[in-house]
Amino acid sequence: MDLGITNRLALITGSTQGIGRAIAEALLAEGARVIVNGRSGATVRQSVTSLTRLGDVHGVAADLSTAEGVSRLLDEIRHLGAVDILVNNVGYFEVRKFTDISDADWLDMFQLNVMSGVRLTRAVFPGMLERDWGRVVFIGSDQSAKPNIDMMHYAMTKTAQVSIARSLAELTRGTRVTVNSVLVAPTWSEGVEAFLGKAATTQGKSVAELRADYFRTTGASSLLQRWARPEEIAAQVVFLCSERASAINGAAQRADGGIVRSLF
Repeated sequence: MDLGITNRLALITGSTQGIGRAIAEALLAEGARVIVNGRSGATVRQSVTSLTRLGDVHGVAADLSTAEGVSRLLDEIRHLGAVDILVNNVGYFEVRKFTDISDADWLDMFQLNVMSGVRLTRAVFPGMLERDWGRVVFIGSDQSAKPNIDMMHYAMTKTAQVSIARSLAELTRGTRVTVNSVLVAPTWSEGVEAFLGKAATTQGKSVAELRADYFRTTGASSLLQRWARPEEIAAQVVFLCSERASAINGAAQRADGGIVRSLF
């Protein structure tokens, strides 16, 4: 199936590893021109080098938790032309009890997980409307609908992303611009593996044990009963970025492995 995005310029934030990296690879495979982003210049350069075999790829190192970092990224990609596809993927998670989450923790989480997408969308969205074509996707989580009580600040940001996406979609009425979010399943990534590695040391268990334990406890409602793979999430995201998904707008698409027990 031709997804109709050859030569479209796509910016994926937080795309040097995990879900973001898988989305970048999948978009390149569909013929899109891709901009990858991360905080580390060395990591971004390594990503560009390894992805070049797949197509036209560019990289920008920038800390998107600040307005200055977003402005730097936008300045560095301006010569590439207008952004057609924006995937707001960058973010992080923490496990912390509510009473241990400081004001700074709440604000830091919001700045990166939410405001990075707000600032970037604000910059590229008007041009999409003027050209009458564009795709914006916010990467949410199963916690957008099913918050974990020990990750309240993270869940808050993921719910905010869904609300923002739907609100932006209302501004696209009668155009060929779409804005959607994806509620992502617990996905095995470098970040999750590193987190479980630390937890395993503390709890005296192996990473493999904790990986399996998740679906006997917090993830018990999952129908998939395993961690999703980044490429499985990327397949959903790339379809939403495509010409083929033109009738999907303002949706919170679930790629959650059935972990959210809800009809709608």
